[in-house]
Amino acid sequence: MDGLVMAGQLILGLSILVSLHEFGHYITAKWFKMRVDKFYLFFDFLFPVPTVLNFALFKKKIGDTEYGLGWFPLGGYVSIAGMIDETQDASKLSAVPEPWEFRGKPAWQRLIVMLGGIIVNVILGVAIYFGINYKTGNNYIAKDELNKNGIYAGKLAQEVGFRTGDKVLKVNGKDFKEYGEIGGAILDDGIYYTVERAGKTIEVVIPSDFLNKLSDEKDPFFQPLYPFKIAQVPEPEKPSLLSKLFGKSQPEESAAYKAGLKAGDKIVTMNGYPVVFYQILKDSLTKYAGKNVAFGIERQGKMDTINMTINKDGKLGFAMENLIKLSHEDYTIGQAFLVGVHDAFDVVVKNIKAFKKIFAGDVRADKALSGPFEIAAMYGAHWDWLKFWSLTGLLSMGLAFMNLLPIPALDGGHALFLLYEIITGRPPSEKVLERAQQVGTVILLALMVFVLGNGAFKTFFK
Repeated sequence: MDGLVMAGQLILGLSILVSLHEFGHYITAKWFKMRVDKFYLFFDFLFPVPTVLNFALFKKKIGDTEYGLGWFPLGGYVSIAGMIDETQDASKLSAVPEPWEFRGKPAWQRLIVMLGGIIVNVILGVAIYFGINYKTGNNYIAKDELNKNGIYAGKLAQEVGFRTGDKVLKVNGKDFKEYGEIGGAILDDGIYYTVERAGKTIEVVIPSDFLNKLSDEKDPFFQPLYPFKIAQVPEPEKPSLLSKLFGKSQPEESAAYKAGLKAGDKIVTMNGYPVVFYQILKDSLTKYAGKNVAFGIERQGKMDTINMTINKDGKLGFAMENLIKLSHEDYTIGQAFLVGVHDAFDVVVKNIKAFKKIFAGDVRADKALSGPFEIAAMYGAHWDWLKFWSLTGLLSMGLAFMNLLPIPALDGGHALFLLYEIITGRPPSEKVLERAQQVGTVILLALMVFVLGNGAFKTFFK
């Protein structure tokens, strides 16, 4: 069931992004009176070969345009008459250009059509971030709140020099307002943190190969130390009919469920030692996996001691409520728009920094690039609309950035040739355009195979 929810969110998110991206090409082509032959969500052929397995799950022709839903669920396309792209080749364009064809229009109009999808993705990304900021405002952990208890340093954070309880004073020598600013600096070059530890000021320098290790690390790098209470003790899931058919047994009841822990309870001691922060408890549970432990429980101001056997995975089986104090700022419409623009284009800036790290050799491509498996996991197994739109907004800006790259077969590659035509006054030959399209398609296909294969390997074999 979790997999279906993740897949459903991924398909919905990508369908929105691809449909609106292609709509950007469609509406600008219509604006300049170009004939649009097809508008498809997903491909109605075996991409990237337009002559193989041509069929659609649904199609309807309205005017000159056939609208449809393809069977190959990787993207979509708009077929504009007189344009060399993944749906046709130069051999079909040997006749004299017609006035309603793409190639029969001025270069500046063709450039706008090629950038139409990117422009719509940027507008969508800004609109999503604007909407989220206006609705939710800014909820954040202030620097003073973060440093009341300090940070929890995970395994990798300890390797580079952090310690649990450190208080972060500066990032790259600059002050900060909120905890969220700390993580955003991780892609900067020569990053270092100034922390206070046991009354002394220390600088922790992040090594250049750090991001490769961070991508492999499942535990958090560092985060605020969280005071907590129990938010929920889930009941054991009943096995589905399919599970019963395959002989799967009833899931075992969790220790927290067996012991009768309730929402609102606080775990205050473990084997007589005080428990204040969730991450410290979690580490202790791992050490005592499979053992029976005495826990001090506070319930409605009264204390009790309960013995529970921690499972082999080092878990009791409860969801925690974080009690750290959040600061809040409401935004006016104008403020929300400006913050939305900043948040949207910050995605592009981070993508540029990430690509710079890849080409500099600081980060391996298999560590940095994410495909459908990883993106589905980011959406999560529970449908949360705020999280859905946040990630969809991020993907919209990422899609705009990727399509702007000057690779033949991408919008940016087409735009590069059109800029050449505008500057020189003469277009590249149709043969050059066809060859560039073929090379670009091979590059994209190789990248697609790499990303899908890499994602599948990390998902199923790691």
